[in-house]
Amino acid sequence: MALGPRLDLRQTQSLVMTPQLQQAIKLLALSNLEIEAFIGEALEANPLLDAGGALGEAEAAPEVPETDAPATADELMLAGAGEADAPLDLDPAALDIDRDTGDWSATLPSGSGEDGPDITELGGEAPSLADHLEAQIGPAAPNPRLAFIARHIIGLLDEAGYLPVPLREIAGDLGIALAEAEEALALVQSLDPTGVGARSLSECLILQAKEADRYDPCMQVLLANLDLLAKGSVAQLKRICDVDDEDFAEMMAEIRGYDPKPGLRFGGGMAAPVVPDILVTPDGAGGWDIRINQATLPRLVVNRSYYVSLKAGCADKQSRGWLSEKLADANWLIKALDQRQKTILKVAAEIVKQQDGFFRRGVSDLRPLTLAKVAEAIEMHESTVSRVTSNKYLNCPRGTFELKYFFTSGVGGGTDGEGASAEAVKARIKALIDAEAADAILSDDTLVDMLKAEGFDLARRTVAKYREAIGIGSSVQRRRAKKLAGV
Repeated sequence: MALGPRLDLRQTQSLVMTPQLQQAIKLLALSNLEIEAFIGEALEANPLLDAGGALGEAEAAPEVPETDAPATADELMLAGAGEADAPLDLDPAALDIDRDTGDWSATLPSGSGEDGPDITELGGEAPSLADHLEAQIGPAAPNPRLAFIARHIIGLLDEAGYLPVPLREIAGDLGIALAEAEEALALVQSLDPTGVGARSLSECLILQAKEADRYDPCMQVLLANLDLLAKGSVAQLKRICDVDDEDFAEMMAEIRGYDPKPGLRFGGGMAAPVVPDILVTPDGAGGWDIRINQATLPRLVVNRSYYVSLKAGCADKQSRGWLSEKLADANWLIKALDQRQKTILKVAAEIVKQQDGFFRRGVSDLRPLTLAKVAEAIEMHESTVSRVTSNKYLNCPRGTFELKYFFTSGVGGGTDGEGASAEAVKARIKALIDAEAADAILSDDTLVDMLKAEGFDLARRTVAKYREAIGIGSSVQRRRAKKLAGV
């Protein structure tokens, strides 16, 4: 075969990510507050955009010739593997999930913040203190359930690092026992900085005294009588503490070295609020009303009258091209933001549907849930669901939670064939052991059989791992402990 130069014509297909499409995908991962900042920049850069209408309602704009057609709704949500998310066909009614059928429908409110409360809660994503504490939760928590409760408590801390909400109220909101709330608070109080999670100045200083190994009986009495210290009743304090002048001076020097507001070390003492992106409330008919928190989103429209005015003054081709480009950008942005809201709402609705037990009964009823399962249910790509659940918060009667919290690991078993939440299995193991008689201690093998009879198909080593994770000893240890206790 002779060698020589030649020309070949080949036809191939490829997926090209336009800058607009890349920006639309990026918008999905932004929180409402970040979207607000993004829109502010867009308003400054594009004279045809105006803050004066409901976000998500793209007003009709004059038609202009375009070399590149705007991305469709499917293209805007394109994500991974060359697959496009299915377009949304939403009914004109507030989103509602029926308790019996699980069916839901949705639309985006067209009004302003009057459609939902302007909820601003201090919590999970405070830029310094909360992030610092959250980074420590994973290694410190003995199990995911306790980590979940601890993260909820972290979300309630004020800027000084104190917990202003009663534990009993937290336990009621989450549907857990008070003892579990106390255990989770103890976990938070064990984190750095020492003193965080305290419910009073006295408790904050006590935590720091214990950390410094200075919480002796005298220091205990002193910290229990801070009101006398505030009044300047030094003589009375020395008498009830049973110390002399030198010892009292040392105790006071120790206390002065403690930090009464440990949270203020982070972020200059200013904690950022967590503003929920989604609001979930009971609808009065046994279902859930789910809507976007419109109060956090600016209202955006195309200023058509200004466009007409500018168009009349465009005498050259370059000016007309610039104006057409700005109009196309404005139309695209409004469509992209509208599609973003619809996508978030659809994902949130499926999460609420899947985790209905949590919203009704608390953290004990969290089901195993994966991004892939939600993506399959709503016919979207898994990467789209991942972006939607990043940096998004949901407010419900139980509090404000990051969407990522609703994705929990699961184990084999369950009569429905879907498996069971690891937390539900641990709770069942604890219940069985708590109910065991002193003369009939349950071995791990017996627990395996009992759980299997209830539909939990677990290996013996898995049961042993979960038992140890919730702090319960082996059958031999429990038998010995009950014998010593005379039970």
